[in-house]
Amino acid sequence: MPNQADLNSLQLVQRLQQAGSFTAAAEQLGCSKTTISLQLKALEQQLGVALFRRTTRQLSLTRAGEQLLRDCLPLLDELQQALQQLQSSDKVLQGKLVLSAPEDYTNRVLAPAVVAFRQLHPALEFEFRSSDQVKDAVKENIDLSIRIGWLRDSSQTARKLGDFEQWLLAAPAYLQQAGNPVTPAQLRQHSFIAFTALRQPLTWQLQQKTQQVEVQLTAAYKSSSTQTITALMLAGAGIGVLPDYSAKDLVQQGALTRVLPYWSLSSGGIYAVYPPGRFRPARVTAFVDFLQQYQVYKPANPL
Repeated sequence: MPNQADLNSLQLVQRLQQAGSFTAAAEQLGCSKTTISLQLKALEQQLGVALFRRTTRQLSLTRAGEQLLRDCLPLLDELQQALQQLQSSDKVLQGKLVLSAPEDYTNRVLAPAVVAFRQLHPALEFEFRSSDQVKDAVKENIDLSIRIGWLRDSSQTARKLGDFEQWLLAAPAYLQQAGNPVTPAQLRQHSFIAFTALRQPLTWQLQQKTQQVEVQLTAAYKSSSTQTITALMLAGAGIGVLPDYSAKDLVQQGALTRVLPYWSLSSGGIYAVYPPGRFRPARVTAFVDFLQQYQVYKPANPL
């Protein structure tokens, strides 16, 4: 009967693939490169196949390594999940949660939600990876990603937290100088600030009851950051678009004004996206449950 493979060694293959090098994996695991190399060599000898191609600059999976990750590690995830379910449901949530989300959502919704959640579970630690650019959850060891808009990859495991509206906005001083458009067509006469992370940042469809109009705009300014777009609008650069959760406070304060408020832009979803694999730590599941309720009730924003 062949020797049984060490489950820790199977996890090592996943960590090496994520880290991309023996040095990076050793730093993450807190051990030496020699230890990792010996464990991998022992597993390859036991299986009778090479799992990685090694060069001086690159470490990549062989076909056998890809098959191992695809076929075996999901089963290991199921085992870990089953063992976790055997533990007491009253166990204190602890450990670190690494969260990735767009900057404006982090500032307006996620940060206060995390503070409220940690008051219930003070043993938890949180790390934010805030960016409007989509991050690789596996490579960056992210526990949970918040995606705003429309999921491009249908294979992602996600849970919908809520919806948001998009608002056309501008500073009152800009509208006083340039005029306030009363029809979608008049938007073409204005300075427009484009969010380049969108698929079509210059093509917008506006709807009023049964009437639908498509407007093609020209950008005077472009940015991949919603924070920068907000700053440009506040400075009087022109008209831009923000999600409602970012815009509401600014509109209530009078810093920005809604443009064409009786016309609606396409709405989008807010999603909690899990990294690949079926195993989810209890702290991740509990936080997503909490965040969904936080989204539904939309408590007062302390920022």
